[in-house]
Amino acid sequence: MRTYRSTRNTRPRALRTAVATVAASAALGAVLVTSPAAATAAESDPGNCKTSDGPSWSGWTDHNQLGATLRQIEKTSKGRVQVDVAGRTTQGRELWAARVGTGPRVLMVTSAIHGNERTGTEALIGILKELGSDSGPKTAELLSKVTLVAMPMVNPDGGELNRRMNVHSWDQTVAQFPQLAGAPRAWYHSLRGDGIDQPGYDLNRDFNPDLNYVPRASDLPGEQTDAGFFLSPESRAIRDTYVKMRNEKGSVDGFIDLHHMGPCERITGGPQDGKLITVSLDYPPLGINDGAKYKKQWPKLDQDKSRRYALTVANGIADAYGEQSRLAATGRYFHPDAREYAGQGRSAFALNGTGTVLFEVRGQQDDLGQRQRGMFVQSVRTGVESLLTGLATGSADRVNGDDFFKLPDYGWETPAD
Repeated sequence: MRTYRSTRNTRPRALRTAVATVAASAALGAVLVTSPAAATAAESDPGNCKTSDGPSWSGWTDHNQLGATLRQIEKTSKGRVQVDVAGRTTQGRELWAARVGTGPRVLMVTSAIHGNERTGTEALIGILKELGSDSGPKTAELLSKVTLVAMPMVNPDGGELNRRMNVHSWDQTVAQFPQLAGAPRAWYHSLRGDGIDQPGYDLNRDFNPDLNYVPRASDLPGEQTDAGFFLSPESRAIRDTYVKMRNEKGSVDGFIDLHHMGPCERITGGPQDGKLITVSLDYPPLGINDGAKYKKQWPKLDQDKSRRYALTVANGIADAYGEQSRLAATGRYFHPDAREYAGQGRSAFALNGTGTVLFEVRGQQDDLGQRQRGMFVQSVRTGVESLLTGLATGSADRVNGDDFFKLPDYGWETPAD
């Protein structure tokens, strides 16, 4: 019998409740969601969670390969997929943004903001290939209702080092923003990261809900609970892409932030009890449930919309594979009674009215290398596709956001030697 520790204070929840409106989207979604048979080989669930010391991370798409792949997708799609350079990193690498669809509803997805978290990159490549090449009427209908904007690798400098942070010195920051001379470094800037002696930022703290914010010395160094300062070119490129789409379409309906979590968390409760979790989901970490403390300054914040979108993802994964499938081992991300991470992109965009969803996929390359890579990519891809379909059909607007809290908790165990 396995033993594992709960990371929650709440009791286990049932996996999910049936939501009739999801079934209504099945016909449109079938063009995207891959058959469960495609991932059958990855279904085995080891008795113990085993990690590796320094596993190989070759085989994952690197920055040069991504650029070539996106250009090929653009060419093969005959321009249906449009690929642009949204910005450049400190080391000069392109930050790619790929756009497909003409619909009024916008879904923006970013991946690899932490450089060693790459599953989302592979999933987005697969989605762009599918939407760019499929000539069927269902795809045409989907793309007439939704515009997808994918940024598959937003921290390539960190990716080249297989580390979480980007590469950017404080001197480079001051050169960009001379008004910061003599100010203390931002709290999320480090002189080294992941054992690598190069300075950089945790980009997932570098966002501000004031999308016109210009860094001020008086705001530094800031705190974990505060908004960030747009000090890195990567965060500014993501912001600029968001603003561009909002200006064009009137709003950005949804934003998905693709990440990895620890390797050994297990579901607690429901039909998946005891299984290693595959994907955990979250709405923005802005206070208790409704984010009431932010509403006066940011009245567009709608935490329930974010929970509806997250639930749509969970339901779509479960519908695609069946609740007993390991691919459907989905739960709620660790969520204490109150959290304040206003500097995350998903928080900044939520405060501007967008429904935002965090994906946390089990295990980074540092833990698992390529093991079970296909399964994780498949789950992420199906989750993104499910929200695309939910926005196209409107089913994502009709689910009960409170049912998000019925997704199960998870606990963690010490990995086997």
